[in-house]
Amino acid sequence: MSYYYEYELGKAAKILCEELFKLKPGETFLITADTESEKRVVDATARAAFACDAKPMVIYTASPLGVGKAADPMLPLESLTAALLKADAWVEFNNKWLLYSTPYDIAMKENPKLRHLCLVGMNVDMMVRCIGRVDYPTLEKFEKLITDKTLSAKHIRITTPAGTDVEFDNEPGRKPIMELGYADTPGSHMMAGQIGWSPNFESINGTIVFDGSLVPPCVGILKEPVRLTVEKGVIVKIEGGKEAAEFEKWLKSFNHPQMLRLAHVCYGFNPGARLTGDILEDERVWGATEWGMGNVGGILVPGGISGPSHSDGICLNSSVWLDGVQIMDKGQVLDPELKELAKKLGM
Repeated sequence: MSYYYEYELGKAAKILCEELFKLKPGETFLITADTESEKRVVDATARAAFACDAKPMVIYTASPLGVGKAADPMLPLESLTAALLKADAWVEFNNKWLLYSTPYDIAMKENPKLRHLCLVGMNVDMMVRCIGRVDYPTLEKFEKLITDKTLSAKHIRITTPAGTDVEFDNEPGRKPIMELGYADTPGSHMMAGQIGWSPNFESINGTIVFDGSLVPPCVGILKEPVRLTVEKGVIVKIEGGKEAAEFEKWLKSFNHPQMLRLAHVCYGFNPGARLTGDILEDERVWGATEWGMGNVGGILVPGGISGPSHSDGICLNSSVWLDGVQIMDKGQVLDPELKELAKKLGM
């Protein structure tokens, strides 16, 4: 099995380094991983970077017991930070992500040239499907078009076969996060295929049913749906089985009102993504919608809205109405312009 997708992986790594990062000769390219990362992904990327005449540097660390700043106590903070401060580009393959850790925060603040791509938990299969087989120019056109159409609408309704039926208004002036997969400009970037925005929170009313995955506190694909009743952007009831009870206990354990408030909604549109239980991929399953709860980042709402943690849940096979006009049905686009681009993407 060590040769599983061996050739395809090489192509995906080439696309990552040449097309997405646009690595230049002489650039220092930092690759971080932990002991839960897939070594073949790391090595293929290092080879591809070296073939670009860049200077790959691979840093492995022990896998922390937490993510973000919760990982700090187990990280070589000073050494890792020093490397990030001098790097030109950085791809993160850590399973326990460094995103929002202290080294990340310092590097983003003090190294203005750094290009970061967060590919946490990346494995061979995901890299081939979600990076190596993606038509990036067409996906960019698709994402920009559906973003323009969505944010031009005043009122949105989303339903799913599992029971989601939620409505809300857009908040004028709030900018979306549109993940195109490119990391050729300074700053932090994510894998292609996700569009997120924060609507008018008090306008969010209805039912949200997570039937994909929910992280944290759950790990992997949900065994039973988790049903939320939402009133004016606040979760007032959580129903379901064991995982729903676990989720409710986790949210309330923070004893903070923001943890019961919705933070954002997202579309998933990576043509290669599948529901695997890995939130990086699950958020990008074609036709899924994702809701975040808790902390709201400043990139979505000016100044942000502070909360002690954040959770994301996936709703599969979404239908979407923009100002009463249906543009998606059970995960498939209906809008003629979008449909033509989706066809080119193999969807």
